[in-house]
Amino acid sequence: MKKNLTYDYIVVGTGPAGAVIAKSLTDDKRTSVLVLESGGNHDKDQPIRDSTFAPELEEQFSPNYFWQGEGVPQTGLDDRTFEWTTGRLLGGGSSINGEQYVRPTAAVLRKWERLLGPIWSPDKALRRFKRLEKFNGSTTNKAAHGYKGRIDIRQAPENPTSMARKLTNAIERATGYPIILDYNDPDTPLGPFTRWQLYQQPDGRRESSSTAFLSSDIMTALGKGVHNRKLTVLFRTTALRVLFSGKRAIGVEFLKDGQCICAYARKKVIISAGINSPQLLMLSGIGSAKMLKKAGIPVVFNNPNVGQRLKNHTLNFAVFSTNPNDHPLPAVDPDALYTGGAFLPDPSGNAPGQRGVQLVGIGADGQLTIAILYLRPRSKGNIRIQSKDPLNIVLADEGFLSDPDDLEAVKQIYRTYIKNIALELSRIDPSYQLLSPTLDMIDDDESLEAFIKENFDHNHHQQGFLRMAPLSKGGVVDRKGNVHGVKDLIVADASIVPFTVDRNTSAAAYLIGYTIARQLGKKRNPPKKRRTRTEWGEE
Repeated sequence: MKKNLTYDYIVVGTGPAGAVIAKSLTDDKRTSVLVLESGGNHDKDQPIRDSTFAPELEEQFSPNYFWQGEGVPQTGLDDRTFEWTTGRLLGGGSSINGEQYVRPTAAVLRKWERLLGPIWSPDKALRRFKRLEKFNGSTTNKAAHGYKGRIDIRQAPENPTSMARKLTNAIERATGYPIILDYNDPDTPLGPFTRWQLYQQPDGRRESSSTAFLSSDIMTALGKGVHNRKLTVLFRTTALRVLFSGKRAIGVEFLKDGQCICAYARKKVIISAGINSPQLLMLSGIGSAKMLKKAGIPVVFNNPNVGQRLKNHTLNFAVFSTNPNDHPLPAVDPDALYTGGAFLPDPSGNAPGQRGVQLVGIGADGQLTIAILYLRPRSKGNIRIQSKDPLNIVLADEGFLSDPDDLEAVKQIYRTYIKNIALELSRIDPSYQLLSPTLDMIDDDESLEAFIKENFDHNHHQQGFLRMAPLSKGGVVDRKGNVHGVKDLIVADASIVPFTVDRNTSAAAYLIGYTIARQLGKKRNPPKKRRTRTEWGEE
């Protein structure tokens, strides 16, 4: 660590956005990048590599792979508390998530475009997703996917089980939405389906931002062969604060092996730390001046929007008995993970034709559980620091059900979708009966409300708390991720999502990282002519 730690760029975090940016920047062999990762490289560990461990990982939160923390009591849920965590390893959350690959729909991206301009239009987003992905599956619209990108996407299972077919047929009958093949086709965003698109390699192993963009061949290229990539990744480092010269970000102070070390950036510092990004901004002097002064932190730029507008999807469940002869997954494909699913509109009629609900079939132990996600929450939370100690956990209030409309929306999902699905499923096969909640509970408002609160679970889809928007509209960064009020500091991860995505945040984070990487690339190397092929895939 005694060598001169000066690079063109410093990237904090190796999740989807950070990894894409680090790899993309160092594709230019003249550009040097330092990447700081708080955890280690666990790509070869069986729980990380083997996709069948994915559901178990999200329940155990092992300190080997996760940050350890807890949010504040949730007043909308009778003061229950939930974990405040994400991946603490190479690949970040993409190395420990449930592997579902779901892009934001055109309806969401049009809202982004209206606020931020054509750089975030649905058409441009689709082209970028196609450059990123290597699709391995079936679709009626081949133009909806990319086939030469770096992210392996597997559609699974190839032969759905009878349990999955019964569930999707029941959803079709109950809702009127026909079964679809490809939910990432912009033409078919709604309907039940038997085959999920998963972040998996063709053999079923997990595909993460680490395996796709920071694989061993990329990270060991420095001085070893023709690539000579100037990429340095430091593991088990904790970023403490961004260093400034006046209003310009010039480096990062971090903790490694018990020592505080400073690294410097000639061009830009890029924060891609996910739920930890707002804390790093606040520790660096960007946030509410009142809060920063109280914590004894010198104010670099007063922006009370930092840490505000935190959004997360709701998560509840319905449990069914099953036919003992039915299996949730094919015996030859346990990596398929899920037993069908659906994307549906909000049953209350809010935003008809747009995704408002996601249903995920999960079969195990002789039961079929439907995970229920409400994708259009109005409730908002916030993230605050307790002190200037960078090792002190933040106060994260996710504000679950703080807006009463969200509770009413979830209740309506049970009354409309779950109740009718239960009736249709039992008609298809009487072995399938709704166990929890019972139909009587769904019909009783007080019982249903109590059930929802008692069985509410945490969904790790935090987003929007460093909003990408003009400062006057609650923004922390501009449309290219540049932090308002300072120079040469970028945030690139799901924290800058301007309007809530209608499902998982990982695809949106890849899009954000790749879009910002392309903007940085244009500044370095203005194109002389249009290319027809890139190593990312089709141009």
